[in-house]
Amino acid sequence: MNSLPTARAAAIAMNRFGLGARPDEAPPDNPPHWLLDQFARYEALPAAWRDQPGAIALTTRFGEERQQGLSGDMAANSAANSATNSAMKDAASDAAPATSTQAKRQAVNRTIRREGVEVYRSAVNARLDSALQTDTPFVERLVHFWSNHFAVSVDKPALAGLAGSFEMEAIRPHVLGTFDALLVAVEQHAAMQVFLDQIRSVGPNSRAALRADQRDPSHQRGLNENLAREIMELHTLGVRTGYTQADVTEFARALTGWSVAGVRGPQPGNAAPGAFVFRRALHEPGTRTVMARQYDQDDERQALAILHDLAHAPPTSRHIAFQLARHFVADNPPPALTDRLAQVFEQSGGDLPSVYRALVEAPQAWSADDAKFKTPWDWTVSSMRALGWRDRGGSGGLNAAPLLTQLGQPVWRPGSPAGYDDIAASWAAPDALVRRVEVAQRFAARVGDTLDPRTLGQSVLPGTLGAPTATAVAHAESAQTAVALLLVSPDFLRR
Repeated sequence: MNSLPTARAAAIAMNRFGLGARPDEAPPDNPPHWLLDQFARYEALPAAWRDQPGAIALTTRFGEERQQGLSGDMAANSAANSATNSAMKDAASDAAPATSTQAKRQAVNRTIRREGVEVYRSAVNARLDSALQTDTPFVERLVHFWSNHFAVSVDKPALAGLAGSFEMEAIRPHVLGTFDALLVAVEQHAAMQVFLDQIRSVGPNSRAALRADQRDPSHQRGLNENLAREIMELHTLGVRTGYTQADVTEFARALTGWSVAGVRGPQPGNAAPGAFVFRRALHEPGTRTVMARQYDQDDERQALAILHDLAHAPPTSRHIAFQLARHFVADNPPPALTDRLAQVFEQSGGDLPSVYRALVEAPQAWSADDAKFKTPWDWTVSSMRALGWRDRGGSGGLNAAPLLTQLGQPVWRPGSPAGYDDIAASWAAPDALVRRVEVAQRFAARVGDTLDPRTLGQSVLPGTLGAPTATAVAHAESAQTAVALLLVSPDFLRR
């Protein structure tokens, strides 16, 4: 970094590490210090997020709505059944109340699904507003990184209302803590528990399973390995790092009993709906052996102990180091950078700020080449920040969820638990670029002639605005066309 011109280093700090420069923002005189100083100023719950409901509030609300929606119908059914039983007990009449109950339940579920979509759209708007308003863009980018690393998806309808609360409650408060604490918060959150079907997992020899088998031997209650597998494959160790299918199964057995209050079963104690709970009756008894290490705890501490060891395992250090280096530096990051980040991760016990600091201090992170192609989310946020927008424009402003869907990266909706790809090949297809051109034209139309595109280019791409882009912008037929050209230029599409 020492050999870089100050303007170029400032551009890297704002655009590669941050979320994009603003035209009214002075480039930092000391870019590394500007980045690291953000740790002390970061707000885990900024204004944009404060009105968003958490998992407990949402689960309580939807549970009450479901109960209220069905209670009246249940009373009507009871009366109808009584009348039917005292009459001729005609089969057709006797079936009518059950049909009414089913229709009522379907109507209640449709209403809750619609409300869940509204909550989702509101949370996406909050996420975008937060990205536009933040004065700690480096940390905000880290929030987005971890949210994608620990991906959940609203493709599962039950997640529509919970995805925003997951980022707000599991990611944002822990982004500057330890990886161990972040990992536990993520895996115990209702969104992850529901997304990976952990709430359905039952120890085959647990008290609950044995009682159920006595009542109905033909219906086997079983283990669900989704959460255990994704923790090992995606969240911690990474693929092909020495663990076996037997390790996954043993970890899944240790995780039995981890659940969510108010979902699939009575609430233990006074747990609020939506809170993490341990259902002892579902837990598979016995000592577990995972990756040649034994765990003899007999409650939720068994899975916690395994999580702790996974968080501190050397393969995890390397996996997280590679993912961070890929996100910030290059699709195929320099091996020396990955080695350095992994070393700091391991030596610090997974202290995340120490790892981020090592990233900022690494010479490879300040390469003069803009190697990373912006994802649709990156591009949208950086475009809006480049135009000086501090929010979406109030009630009549842009709606973030459909906008990101149009661009091909709907928020919290990746195609798999692996999250969205972080390489150019996934985002640089011609049809995807055409969609960016369309959105850039819409953005330019909103600003009209209020910005000088030539000055804007120098402000948001200090030291990096190439001559071809500058010429195209200067010779555009109108200010709006010039702004749109700037936003889809090769200089702006990369960071």
